[in-house]
Amino acid sequence: MSNTTTLTLRINDEDVTVAFPTHHTLLEVLREECRLTGTKHGCELGECGTCTVLVDGKPMLSCLVLAAEMDGHEIRTVEGMMIGNTLHPLQQAFADLGAAQCGYCTPGILMAAEALLEANPDPTREQIQEALAGNLCRCTGYIKILEAVEWAAATQRGEDTPPAKESIYGSPHAATKGE
Repeated sequence: MSNTTTLTLRINDEDVTVAFPTHHTLLEVLREECRLTGTKHGCELGECGTCTVLVDGKPMLSCLVLAAEMDGHEIRTVEGMMIGNTLHPLQQAFADLGAAQCGYCTPGILMAAEALLEANPDPTREQIQEALAGNLCRCTGYIKILEAVEWAAATQRGEDTPPAKESIYGSPHAATKGE
C-alpha cells in the first residue's frame, strides 16, 4: 500500500497534477507542493481562518481537509483572485484603505469576503461581520477591513461611492477640532 497520492487538482482555473503524502492537508499541498504560499499556516486547528480558501465557491479551512479529498473540486486561493493583471476589487479596496497591516490574515479574509460577495453582492455590515467571524486579525480593529469589503461590494455593483474621507485619512486630531 502506497502512502503517496497523485491527483490532478483544479486550482485557480488550472489543472495541477501533484503527488503528495496521503495524510497531507490541502494547506500543506498548496504551500509545499504547489508553491502557492498566499494561503498561510496559522493555528492549524481551524480556529484562526488564516488558511481559508474557496472550494466550489465556499470558504473552507484548508488546514482541516485532506488534499486527497479534493479530487473533482474547484479550489481557489488568493493567487487566483486577480482578473488578468488587475487586482480584484477586494484586493484593491484593502490596499487603498490600508485594511491590511501585517497582512498575514489578509488572504484568508479576502477569500471569505469573496465568497460572501459572490453569494450576496449587497451585504449589510452585520452580514460582513458574520461572514468574517472565523477570521482573526491581531493587528487591526477590523473597521478598515469591514469598510474595504463594503467599498469592494459597491465597486462590484458598479456604484461610484468612495469611502468616507476619514476612512482614508483618519479623523482629525481631537486637539484641532475646536480651532
